[in-house]
Amino acid sequence: MDNINSNRIWYKDDATVAKFLLGGIGTGNFSIGSRGQMCDWEIFNRPQKGGKLSYTFFAIRTQEGNDNAQVKILESKLRPPFETSNGYWPWDGYGIPRFEEARISGEVSKAMVELRDPDMPVDVDLVAFTPFIPLDAANSGIPAAVIRYKVKNKKNRKINVSIAGSIINAVGFSGYVKYFPLLRTEGKPINEYREMDGLRGLYYTNPDLPEGHLTAGSMSIVTTTKENVTVTPYWSSSGWWNGAHEFWHDFEQDGKLEIEPTLSKHKSALPMLGEMSVGSICSDFELDALEEKEIEFIISWYFPDRPAKWAGGMMFDRTGKDDGRRVKNYYTNLFKSAWDVDDYLVKNLVKLEKQSDDFRRALYQTTLPPVMIDAMAANITVLRSNTCFRLENGTFLGWEGCFDDAGSCEGNCSHVWNYQQILAFLFPELEQTMRRINFIQETDEDGEMCYRANVVFGFDRFKYIPPCADGQMGTIVQLYRDWKISGDDEFLKEMWEPAVRALEYAFTKWDKDGDFVFESEQHNTYDIEFYGVSSMTNSIFYAALKAAEEIARYLGEDGRAEKYKKAREQGSRKMDEMLFNDEYYIQKLNDRDTYNYQYHEGCLSDQVFGQELAHIAGLGYILPEEHVKKAIHSVFKYNFKSDMTNHVNVQRVYGLNDEGGLITCTWPHGEKPIVPFVYSDELWSGIEYQVASHLVYEGYFDEAMKVVSASRNRYDGVKRNPWDEVEQGHHYVRSMACWGLLIAASGYQYDMTKGQIGFEPVVSKDDFTCFFSNAKCWGLYHQKMDDASGELQRSIEILYGDGEGITLM
Repeated sequence: MDNINSNRIWYKDDATVAKFLLGGIGTGNFSIGSRGQMCDWEIFNRPQKGGKLSYTFFAIRTQEGNDNAQVKILESKLRPPFETSNGYWPWDGYGIPRFEEARISGEVSKAMVELRDPDMPVDVDLVAFTPFIPLDAANSGIPAAVIRYKVKNKKNRKINVSIAGSIINAVGFSGYVKYFPLLRTEGKPINEYREMDGLRGLYYTNPDLPEGHLTAGSMSIVTTTKENVTVTPYWSSSGWWNGAHEFWHDFEQDGKLEIEPTLSKHKSALPMLGEMSVGSICSDFELDALEEKEIEFIISWYFPDRPAKWAGGMMFDRTGKDDGRRVKNYYTNLFKSAWDVDDYLVKNLVKLEKQSDDFRRALYQTTLPPVMIDAMAANITVLRSNTCFRLENGTFLGWEGCFDDAGSCEGNCSHVWNYQQILAFLFPELEQTMRRINFIQETDEDGEMCYRANVVFGFDRFKYIPPCADGQMGTIVQLYRDWKISGDDEFLKEMWEPAVRALEYAFTKWDKDGDFVFESEQHNTYDIEFYGVSSMTNSIFYAALKAAEEIARYLGEDGRAEKYKKAREQGSRKMDEMLFNDEYYIQKLNDRDTYNYQYHEGCLSDQVFGQELAHIAGLGYILPEEHVKKAIHSVFKYNFKSDMTNHVNVQRVYGLNDEGGLITCTWPHGEKPIVPFVYSDELWSGIEYQVASHLVYEGYFDEAMKVVSASRNRYDGVKRNPWDEVEQGHHYVRSMACWGLLIAASGYQYDMTKGQIGFEPVVSKDDFTCFFSNAKCWGLYHQKMDDASGELQRSIEILYGDGEGITLM
């Protein structure tokens, strides 16, 4: 097995919701579950949790001499409960023997599964992965997964082994038969055996489908093994489940597959059973005593067309109607078919896997507690989920998350993407496309920015809800961060004037009395309006003013710079005087009984969110340091709960019973409104991570650890999927705030305009290593105290990209 991480977390097969997602950025995906099963097939450009491909599995046959063969599916036994109305259908294959036990571990984009059975003469380890390489969005967006089975002979004598992979042709997928969860397709699926340049396998198409059909395309299952390979391109489609009988009999007999198994002559009494197009590929080989061999397969898919709108989710497409407009996935620039994907992947696999492993190795070498690294690695998954996609022209788009079968809350929602840091640091090129949407497409001449992108698909701007105060101000901080990460002055200049309009808009929209303090209606990430003065929205305003001041001065616009400096200093001082109660920042309302959904005297977890954003961007303090430290510690003191047993929450529930977490808002001194803001009693991992990152910045590392540990403990594989942190949907974007933990704990500073990076770690200062990245390169930073000289030795190790000219601050 892969031993990059000595602190690897394993989940046993009773962790039934632990499912590791495979697939690239913007490609769709499927998952490997804790039993080793392939599940949640979401390859058709939309979420489909629970999506199944009928008769899709891998199986193994072993035989010792003339003994009876043992044949099992390469999964562990199905776990209870077994409460379906009709038992389990044949096309699930649940009645076929399986291994006794399994366990799964997953890191970034590679899953490891161990399959064990005392009655089997072999142990089997599965490694499944998709390339994922920071700064290389194209090779991190390959619609395929590599599946490797390593088989080890436990016996002291030779055994014969066969591994067969079966998969249905789902090109033309149109859903499932009602009452029979059986996959249906339109058109006429075609399965073709192919060989080329070391590839052997089955290529699936459906030429009857019209151009633009949303599930038209291709699929494949191939092997790169040099061992014997046999295939059955089509299972028998006559009779009831005759094809499954005949496949299993054929495989069990000698571990080889026939091109055309014995075809039943009886037609099915249920016509629906005769329309599946399943094929299988098999590799057979010998294992000497105690020998092990690895057999490699690739599953790929290619579904180029998606609706030219935010299809199937909330707001714009409640009806689900298809208007026929299409846009291509970005990967269509790179590949023309699933077979093309296989060919490219195999030819480049050594390099792609090495670079992917270099990243994983670097991340896990970081000198941080394993739970923090686990949080960062787990939430990278969001980028590879159906939450995110990429258009043919390179534009990166994202929902807030995914419902089971549709996107959740469309439009690169600025007030949610405000929190995330993973995309910005790992794929700055993609992050920059989001700034172009914010400022070029969605900011009008008056400076009003629509916080849900709609123009990208040729529709009018989103005007149903007022502009978002925290999201609009946050994009200006993000612009500064993205510029410093890249050092790209041309990008900055392209964004600058619309960014100025977006900032100037704040002076008339949210600060109507001209005192540089927001007091008017402020729509925000809680899907309501704050009224009066809130430190959350104002702190982001001051961070935006600081960012704009620095940019203006860099561009030689001293007048603008002084204006923004004055506004920041005066506004910050006044807000601090108005709201700080010697423990934390409250909300000030002229008439506290006029508005629902406010927090008044409450301790809001996001109360100094703008300061955390300013820290990550390298902007320094935008509020008094002493007050910031007290405020963020008060958030931990009052809002962190180690046990939810007695927590009253009539809102959505993300923590239960003895689980711990950080409540969005509390009222430690009473006076909680009867109708507080709508999410006040909930706990969101994205807010937990931004608060934990801020705690680290302010010197409260142990407190940050408790928050992160509580969050990750809720995702233990039994209660929740460790690779799917939810909020308003699966794989929720806000959870990518976790990357702030690395930036904060390493004290990472970056200024690519000068080619400089710096580090001030808060842990293990005498022997510290961490991953770092910017738009030019990524690698490892090392610092170690030299005992002889008493001096700190510092160095950077470039693992990818061009580090020439980069120096340490």
